[in-house]
Amino acid sequence: MSDKKRIPYLNFIPLLIIAFILYKIINKIDFFLFININLLSILSPVIWAFAIAYLLNSPMSYIERNFKLKRGWSILIIYMFVIGITTIFITIVSPRIINSILDLLKNLPDYIKITDIWITEKITDLKLLDNYGITPYVEDGLNKIIEQVGNYLNSILSAVVSKAINFTSTIFKIILSMIIAVYFLKDKEIFILSLKKVVFALLNKQMAKGVIEFAAELDRLFSQFIIGKFIDSCIIGAMCFIGLLIIKAPYALLLSLIVGIANMIPYFGPFIGAVPAVAITLFDSPIKAIWVLVFIIALQQFDGLFLGPMILGDKVGLSPFWIILAIIIGGGMFGVIGMFLGVPIMAVIKALFDKFINKRLDAQNIRM
Repeated sequence: MSDKKRIPYLNFIPLLIIAFILYKIINKIDFFLFININLLSILSPVIWAFAIAYLLNSPMSYIERNFKLKRGWSILIIYMFVIGITTIFITIVSPRIINSILDLLKNLPDYIKITDIWITEKITDLKLLDNYGITPYVEDGLNKIIEQVGNYLNSILSAVVSKAINFTSTIFKIILSMIIAVYFLKDKEIFILSLKKVVFALLNKQMAKGVIEFAAELDRLFSQFIIGKFIDSCIIGAMCFIGLLIIKAPYALLLSLIVGIANMIPYFGPFIGAVPAVAITLFDSPIKAIWVLVFIIALQQFDGLFLGPMILGDKVGLSPFWIILAIIIGGGMFGVIGMFLGVPIMAVIKALFDKFINKRLDAQNIRM
């Protein structure tokens, strides 16, 4: 009888073991994070290779389909084009951008000092502030703002230079990723089939079909949205460069690159790109800064009303509310990358959710 009473307590032993293991994991969380970080670092060439292969898959498929070339020749043509563009960027564009950043870093203290003097003079001219004795408070507040903005810009530019220097040390990883990407592209059907087998092996049939459907829809939207947005941003960046040259704004190449990259982010991108462009030009000339602001606003209106719809159409099928929500959630969770990738992911989730709702309504013979 006493044995029967003791046996139920044995059921707690697995729970105690699990609790003990979890306790040890929590205490050694730094160790597991260290392993994960190192594992990601080791696998980074493979991850980059997958990203490269994914981006090059659409143009490769286009060449295969329209020019009736074999897979190997299609990959060779795409790689020759990419290597050519990369070589031009590294040898011609990149040195000028780095020189612009270094020159801006060197001149930044002078720009801040000039701005400080100009603001102080304008405040002094406003006799009304003196009458109420608030001039010192306004000057102090503005000086703090200028100092903070200067420190912020300085830290950003220093980080950019640091990344540019680190980039040169990752050339080997990039070359390795490009080589691995060839095998992803060459045998993509084999990899896709293997992934499908894994999904069907781990999940039940209905759930596996749902996962594959989600992946297919995500792939369709991603490929259309990313390539379309990339082409759109390249055109906007090129037009911005020409416009800034006409305005004679300083660091035209650097500023147009910032505007082009920021344009990849829907809705908020134009504002993100305009802020540093106007702020940097303001140090050189307030009049030019106004022209730069007007030009970028006009350029973004042209993009939003004509160029964007012409290239992208209605690829994502989301209303402005859902796009803004996707950007906020994506940006809050994953930063700038999340702001960009959040839109197509939200589009897929919404499309599948709408499909599920419509299926449920049809099952109940409800028409709305």
